[in-house]
Amino acid sequence: MPNTALLRRASALALMLAMPGVALAQAPQVAPAQTSTPAANTATPSPDTVVASVNGKPITQGDLAIASDDPALSLPGVDEAQKKSLLVDYMVDLRVGAQAAEAAKIGDTPEFKRKLAYFRDKLLLDDYLEQEAKRAVTPEAEHAIYDQTVKLMKPEEEVHARHILVDNEGDAKKIAARIKGGEDFAKVAAETSKDPGSKAEGGDLGWFTKERMVPDFANAAFAMKPGQVSDPVKSQFGWHVIKVEEKRTKPQPTFDELKEQIDQHLVRKAQQDLILKLRADAKIDRTDAAPAAAQPAPETKKP
Repeated sequence: MPNTALLRRASALALMLAMPGVALAQAPQVAPAQTSTPAANTATPSPDTVVASVNGKPITQGDLAIASDDPALSLPGVDEAQKKSLLVDYMVDLRVGAQAAEAAKIGDTPEFKRKLAYFRDKLLLDDYLEQEAKRAVTPEAEHAIYDQTVKLMKPEEEVHARHILVDNEGDAKKIAARIKGGEDFAKVAAETSKDPGSKAEGGDLGWFTKERMVPDFANAAFAMKPGQVSDPVKSQFGWHVIKVEEKRTKPQPTFDELKEQIDQHLVRKAQQDLILKLRADAKIDRTDAAPAAAQPAPETKKP
C-alpha cells in the first residue's frame, strides 16, 4: 500500500511535469482528413483493465480510479481524455519510483513500517466510517429529522420593506415629505439613497426578521403597518426613511432546503456514535498520563 505523503510528493512532481503537455495538447492543431468517424466507446471499463505496465507490473483502470480520488490530483478544466493520460503518467512515475525505493530497501526501515501501519489504519477507518455514513442517510431518517426540526422552530414575524439612507436628518425629512406627498418611493430611492446594496432596487431590502437588522431600524420597521412610510429614523449608518410593504409569519423551510444540513447531521452523528461505541467496547490502557505530583513530607515539630 502506498505511503500517502509519498503520493502527495509524487503527484505534485508528476503534475508539474505533465501540465506543459496539457498546454501543448490544447494548442490549435490541423486534424488529418478522415473518411469516417468511429463510434465512441461509451462502455465503462472494468477495474481490472490494464492501461499500462512498469517492469512487467500492471497498472489497471481501478488504480486510476483510486488515484483520481486523491485531492492532490484534482484537475479542474481538464477534459476526461487528458485527465486519464495524466493519471496514467502519474501512476507510471509512482510505480517507477516505488520500485526503485523498494530496491533501495526503503520499505524495510522501522520508520517506514510505522508510517505504513498508520496509513493502513487510517484508510481502514475512513472506509469503515464511509460505510456507516451510507447506512445512516436513509429517507426515513432524513424525514424524521426534518419533522423534528420544523416542530421546534418558533414562528417568526418577517417584514418586507424598502428604505432610503441619507447622511443627515434634514435630507431625510425632505425625502419623507416627498414620498408622503405622493412621489414613488422606489424612484426617490434610486435618486437619493446612499445605500449601494439597495439603491438600484428602489431601496428594496426583501424579507427579513427582526434580528437581521440593527435595533433602531428593526424596532421602527416592525412597529409599522403595511403601506406606511416612516418619519426619519436614525441608526449607526445614518438616517433612514422606511416603507413597509408587507408582513407575514416566516414560512418554514422545505425539506429540500434543509436536506444537505440534515444529511451532514446524520453522517456526523452516526460516525461519532460508532467511535464512542468502539471505544466503550475496547480495552484501552493509556500510559501517557502525567504522574501525580509528589506531596511534600509533613514538617516535624521540634520539642
